[in-house]
Amino acid sequence: MNECHYDKRMDFFYNMSKADTADEWSGTSLVLVLCFGTFFCLFIFFSNSLVIAAVVKNKKFHFPFYYLLANLAAADFFAGIAYVFLMFNTGPVSKTLTVNRWFLRQGLLDTSLTASLANLLVIAVERHMSVVRMRVHSNLTKKRVTFFILLIWAIAIFMGAVPTLGWNCICDISTCSSLAPIYSRSYLIFWTVSNLGVFFIMVVVYIRIYMYVQRKTNVLSPHTSGSMSRKKTPVRLMKTVMAVLGAFVVCWTPGLVILLLDGLNCTRCEVQNVKRWFLLLALLNSVMNPIIYSLKDDEMSSTMKRMICCSFEERNQDRHSSRIPSTVLNRSTDSSSQYFENGIGQGTLRSKENA
Repeated sequence: MNECHYDKRMDFFYNMSKADTADEWSGTSLVLVLCFGTFFCLFIFFSNSLVIAAVVKNKKFHFPFYYLLANLAAADFFAGIAYVFLMFNTGPVSKTLTVNRWFLRQGLLDTSLTASLANLLVIAVERHMSVVRMRVHSNLTKKRVTFFILLIWAIAIFMGAVPTLGWNCICDISTCSSLAPIYSRSYLIFWTVSNLGVFFIMVVVYIRIYMYVQRKTNVLSPHTSGSMSRKKTPVRLMKTVMAVLGAFVVCWTPGLVILLLDGLNCTRCEVQNVKRWFLLLALLNSVMNPIIYSLKDDEMSSTMKRMICCSFEERNQDRHSSRIPSTVLNRSTDSSSQYFENGIGQGTLRSKENA
C-alpha cells in the first residue's frame, strides 16, 4: 500500500521532483518578475474594473454579448488575484508551503484559465445564435445569461479543485510531475490536452462564424437599408472576439505545451528553464484584453474615457467645493462688517444734522 504524504511540506515534493526553485527565483530575476508582475496586476485590476463598470453604466451594452464580455473581464480580474497570491508564494517560499496552500495557489490559476476558456465558449454560442438570425445581438434572456455565467464559474471552480479532490500524486510519488510536484502526470496530460483541444475547436468555430458573417454582410449590404455602421456592427463584434481569442491562444498555448511535455515525462525538454517566462506570458493575456476592447470597440473606448474624465472632474469639484466655505465666510464677514460700518457712519451723520 502506497504511503500518503499530506503532512509533508512542499520542500519534500520539490526535492523528489528535483526542481531547484531557489536558484531560478532569487536575486535580480525575482525582483524583475515581482516588479513586472505588480505593475501588470495593478493594471489588470484597474482596466478590467473599468470594463465591468462601463457595461453596467452604458445602456447600449445591456445585451448578452456585453454581459459575457464583462464576465470575461471578471475572469481576468480573478486572474490578477491569482497572480498576486502566486507572487507572495513563489520562489524560495514555495518550498515552505503546506500541501493545502500549494493546492490553493495552483487552484486559483487553474480556475482563472477555465473561467476564461468557458466564457469564450459561451460567447461563441451567443455569436452563433445572433449570426444565424443575422442580428447584432442574440435573443438570450437575462435569466439565461445569468445561468450561463453561474455555470461558467461553477465549472471553473470544480476544475480548479479536481487535484485537491484526489487526482494528485501525494500517495504515489513516482507519478509526480516536475513543474507541479504534487500533480500527477496523468492529470497534467488530461488538463493540457482538453484545453488545447478546446482551443482548436474554438479557433475553427470562430473562423467559420467570422467568414459567414463577412459573406452574408457583403451579400446583403447592397439590398438592405440602414447606416453603414449598423451593417458593419456584427463584423466589428466578431473582430473583437477574434482578437480576444487570438491573444488568449497565443498567451496560454506555450505554457500548456510545456505542461504537456512535463506530463509526458520529457526529461530532455528542460521545462524548468522556461516556466516562469511562459507564466508571465499568460499573465500578459489579462493585460491585453481590456486594451483590445478599447481599440476594437469605439463605444467601449468612449465610455471608458468618459468615466475616467468624470472621475477626475468630480475630484476637482470636491477640491473646489472644499475651498468654498472659507471663501464665502470671509466674503460674508467682510460684507457684514462693511454694512455695520456704513450703518454707524450714516447714524453719525443724521445725529449731526439733527443737532
